[in-house]
Amino acid sequence: MISLSSDFNELANMNFLAHLYLSGKEDAIKIGNFIGDFVKGRQLEEYPKEVQDGIRLHREIDFYTDQHPIVMESKDRLRAKYRHYAGVIVDVYYDHFLANHWERFHDQTLPDFVSQSYALMEANAASFPERAQYMLPYMVQNNWLEGYGYVEGIRRALSGMSRRTSFRSRMEEASQDLVQEYAQFEDEFLRFFPEIDTFCTSWLRKEGYTV
Repeated sequence: MISLSSDFNELANMNFLAHLYLSGKEDAIKIGNFIGDFVKGRQLEEYPKEVQDGIRLHREIDFYTDQHPIVMESKDRLRAKYRHYAGVIVDVYYDHFLANHWERFHDQTLPDFVSQSYALMEANAASFPERAQYMLPYMVQNNWLEGYGYVEGIRRALSGMSRRTSFRSRMEEASQDLVQEYAQFEDEFLRFFPEIDTFCTSWLRKEGYTV
């Protein structure tokens, strides 16, 4: 396994909308899934069992996604230009398509889902890892979850991530690649997302949670 820089690790899972959606109906699972990328090693044990399960679900989602052949199609199209940042970019692309196809997957409107998610995270932020606490106000203020539904929102998000990398990632250019090959990325998302949705529903039911 390739060892990547710390800045890459901090950016590795930016598809917050998907992680929240895939958490089902339990607040504790949503909290754990939201902070999952910020919780390292034995820090997991500092949280209640239900939040721990949300963190575990986050890791299951990441592993499932990283190994999935459809996701590999998306990443392979970007890899020559963006190298190991291709996966970060695809995460953001897929949140874009989830926002734009939200009605296919969820009965609640996207603005209502987003508003409730922000309120839940703000109410529990004191228990979050420090980096998650620092990030949350920026997410809410700039409405990242809905902003990903617009190409301009994608451009701003990826440009911001690019400024935080130690090496030139060129992620500020990635919104152009989305526009140029929009139909292909959209098709891959629409083929992949029902599969990850089914996977997470089965995992949650196996663990005894409401979906």
